[in-house]
Amino acid sequence: MSVSSAVRPLGPPSGGSGLVSGLDAFLGSVRCRPRLLGLGEPTHGVEAFPRLRNRVLRHLVERWGYRSIAVESDCLAALAVDAYVRGGDGDLDEVLSTGFSHGFGEQAANRELLEWMRAYNGGREPADRVGFHGFDGPLEMSGAASPRTALAGLHAYLAAYVDPGRIPHGWENVDALLGDDGEWTEPAAMMDPGRSIGAGERARELRIVADDLAGLLWSEAPELVASGSREEYRRACLFGRTARGLLRYHAVMADSSVGQATRVGRLGGARDAMMADNLLALVRAERDRGPTLVFAHNQHLRRERAAMTMAGSQVGWWCAGAVAATALGEEYAVIAADTGTAPWPGLEDPGPDTVRGVLREATEGEALFAADRVAAVLDGRGGATASDTARDYRYFPLGLADLGGVDAVAFLEDAASGTG
Repeated sequence: MSVSSAVRPLGPPSGGSGLVSGLDAFLGSVRCRPRLLGLGEPTHGVEAFPRLRNRVLRHLVERWGYRSIAVESDCLAALAVDAYVRGGDGDLDEVLSTGFSHGFGEQAANRELLEWMRAYNGGREPADRVGFHGFDGPLEMSGAASPRTALAGLHAYLAAYVDPGRIPHGWENVDALLGDDGEWTEPAAMMDPGRSIGAGERARELRIVADDLAGLLWSEAPELVASGSREEYRRACLFGRTARGLLRYHAVMADSSVGQATRVGRLGGARDAMMADNLLALVRAERDRGPTLVFAHNQHLRRERAAMTMAGSQVGWWCAGAVAATALGEEYAVIAADTGTAPWPGLEDPGPDTVRGVLREATEGEALFAADRVAAVLDGRGGATASDTARDYRYFPLGLADLGGVDAVAFLEDAASGTG
């Protein structure tokens, strides 16, 4: 039996709308409609994947009632993007420059996304507008931000609605503990825990401050929501989550009691836990409006542990999708993505017994496949026996082991054109 007959796409085969039609078939077949639908990409920087995301989002909004998108970008910076796409003032170039982390504002597909969202939202009632969210922390591979912005936002919100005598920490004291932001963003701290501020007395005191302020935010919730708005309160909760998450991350960064590989694994876990916290908060906030599409690297969205080899040691941590799925159950679904050909970063030609090799043989243009069916075909052929690698470490071709943590695979026969 040929691969093409053993592995059939969901929905109509081939054609420009094949993958979107497959998405309809997938969503129509699941036992529980997801409140959170993940769409992954195997690497960052290949325009075909975010352009595919744009088309998927438009279809989900128009056909399935989705009312928000969350992307792997700084959750605090994204507040400016959300304000812009909902019709607020601002210059698109500036929003792209300041509203995204990881250099994502430079991608043409993200410009196209914001243009479409702003146009779609124009003239619609606020409750029907499509929202934009970042769900990553203010983190980069080279380090983490100062908790200043998050703590300042939380403190200012409390000061606006709560009697000063009931706020346990004055801003002057918090500001003094924060000190120079450059101490927090020291680039050498990622590889040298001795260069991190995260284990110092000031950082430990700030963790108490952040916990006290977040506790006050929760205990005063009825009065705060009544005095302001629910949206303001949710933003303050975001500030609180981010402050505590950043301080935990800095503490792990400063831990010299473990080896470098273990430390990096703990940093990965701390980051993905922050992501999961933000996703779960988003589900709660959007439950009355509609489901959310989540776009990120495949490795963040799977229901399994991420793994990497460092200094000869295997380290791992639970992906954000796995943590979120623990709370959401069947209300979380995830579609991974991959391609047969990409312009960058040097993706090798797939062997016939790899996930990519099987799917390339079964795909004309683009298609969506049930992950368990692809896995069954590979298992029937003795599993994935051929190696499938990229010359660039940032590209993670899907392997047989990855399929158990996802529901479906979106496959592009050729991502070199960048159209998606």
